[in-house]
Amino acid sequence: MAQAYTEASIKTLSSTEHIRLRPGMYIGRLGNGTHAEDGIYVLLKESIDNSIDEFTMGCGKKIEIELNERTLRVRDYGRGIPLGKVLECVSIINTGAKYDSETFKKAVGLNGVGQKAVNALSVTYKAQAFREGQTKVVEFAQGRLKKDYKITKTDERNGTLIEFSPDEQLFGRDFRYRAEFIEDMLWNYAFLNRGLTLMFNGKPFKSENGLKDLLTKELSGEPLYPIIHLEGEDIEIAFTHGNHYGEEYWSFVNGQHTTMGGTHLAAFKEALVETMRNFFKRDYDAADVRQSIDAAMVVRVQEPVFESQTKTKLGSNDMAPGGPSIREFIGKFMQQSLDAHLHKNRETAEAIKRKIEESERERKELAGIRNLARERAKKASLHNRKLRDCRVHLGDRSERAEESTLFIVEGDSAAGSLTATRDVQTQAVFALKGKPLNTYALSKKVIYENEEFHLLQSALNIEEGMDGLRYNKIVIATDADVDGMHIRLLLISFFLQFFPDLIRNGHLFILETPLFRVRNKKETIYAYSEAEKQAAIGKLGATHEITRFKGLGEISAGEFKDFIGENIRLEPVSLAHLHSSDELLGFYMGKNTPERQDFIIDNLRVEKDLVAVS
Repeated sequence: MAQAYTEASIKTLSSTEHIRLRPGMYIGRLGNGTHAEDGIYVLLKESIDNSIDEFTMGCGKKIEIELNERTLRVRDYGRGIPLGKVLECVSIINTGAKYDSETFKKAVGLNGVGQKAVNALSVTYKAQAFREGQTKVVEFAQGRLKKDYKITKTDERNGTLIEFSPDEQLFGRDFRYRAEFIEDMLWNYAFLNRGLTLMFNGKPFKSENGLKDLLTKELSGEPLYPIIHLEGEDIEIAFTHGNHYGEEYWSFVNGQHTTMGGTHLAAFKEALVETMRNFFKRDYDAADVRQSIDAAMVVRVQEPVFESQTKTKLGSNDMAPGGPSIREFIGKFMQQSLDAHLHKNRETAEAIKRKIEESERERKELAGIRNLARERAKKASLHNRKLRDCRVHLGDRSERAEESTLFIVEGDSAAGSLTATRDVQTQAVFALKGKPLNTYALSKKVIYENEEFHLLQSALNIEEGMDGLRYNKIVIATDADVDGMHIRLLLISFFLQFFPDLIRNGHLFILETPLFRVRNKKETIYAYSEAEKQAAIGKLGATHEITRFKGLGEISAGEFKDFIGENIRLEPVSLAHLHSSDELLGFYMGKNTPERQDFIIDNLRVEKDLVAVS
């Protein structure tokens, strides 16, 4: 029987209630901080964006960010919010100065929403403005006003202070900020705002060369030629080619990192290919021109239109009302600036030509191998049981699409336990047979010649790029022993060499599984380390018994459910502190046995006081 649909069914929520009820509309995902796109980082970004807009307007050259456990403090030295409007600016939706394009012509935030979302989604929130020797403070809890202080005198310099603690009711009891994600965010701000200094817990972030510095920091190996750095009014571009597979882009609009790209990135890709074709007078395939490219770009657009409040994808088609389209603007800039650069730097032009033609040869070589592999895969798929797929995948129109996960396990035993207890809606299992091949220094054709790697690539659906990725999380789930660690290294090496974008975009994880089960007749505790085991022993007392898990296959299906459900522990694989993946892979996975042996001997640690396993 249908529920009655009457006037009483219609509800009007306050802005605070709506933000808390539907946070995804304002900050994208919630998350617990293990992913750079999680909502707690969006809250910080929204707070910093206002300070960046002040710097862009020529006010304030320093922003201070402090993190104390879960509380963040952002202090800028801009003009400060007008004292009589502090309360409205941080609590009443669609209130702000950025509707006036003369005040903030090319600002990041335009909708008057961001800071209100930070307020509503924080368990405690404080805003303080300093202007001309006076200050005003307001304090909130979960978006509700707690105290509205009177205007008083101050010796502080002009500017604004925002302090907030995300609400664990929304983000979970175990959420935490990861310093590396915050540092990546601050570096991006520094690269895009030369002359600005950002301080994070006393550490400075500052750039002298803009996007050229960004690429220098982010490159995973040596570039094939000096970074090409092009600048013009409202546009800056830097790019080079490397020896890696795939394409890597960092795109920005008005300082906002558009991780999902948009019209500006599509225009850049098109303009790059057309300019190269015109310069070399060859009708190169677009994929060959862009293969192995590392590129960063920023455009400054008046009144940009983003496809969501989180501003990860640009939807605008025009640079400004009545002005040229973004495609026309970027195309003209690239044709003039890049063409001139290539004419002046013939060695760079020759290096680019060699790289394009090398990519062309490899693509043609792979074509035949790929067709054979596809035919083999079609036959194998009729009998292949490596993949136990799930029903919901990344890209599906489902609220659970981002939960889609592929577990890569070693052997049928572990695969059986995991398959029996997984969530069939969002969790898939791929079973390896023994140790995979060491792919270091091998070409991409190994993927098609090695059935296991080809089936894994097919399961992920990444042969044509990341757009087809079927799972948001790829989780390496191996035993916590020497063989398991070796398999983990071989898989990470495979992804790092052929699909680094999976790692750069935060899709690859390591599953942490318990080493011990400590229990008595009343309680069972799973321990993930020696320290946790000792704590469990202390809690359960003398009647405890300990089981040491030697492999995932030993963990029963019933127990496995505890480790891949709500309490799952995932460690993200990150390139945050990696200077050169070529150097890293060469040392650990190459054939430099004597050097690696010396390294192991020099760094060998012997634990003398290990407690015997009962």
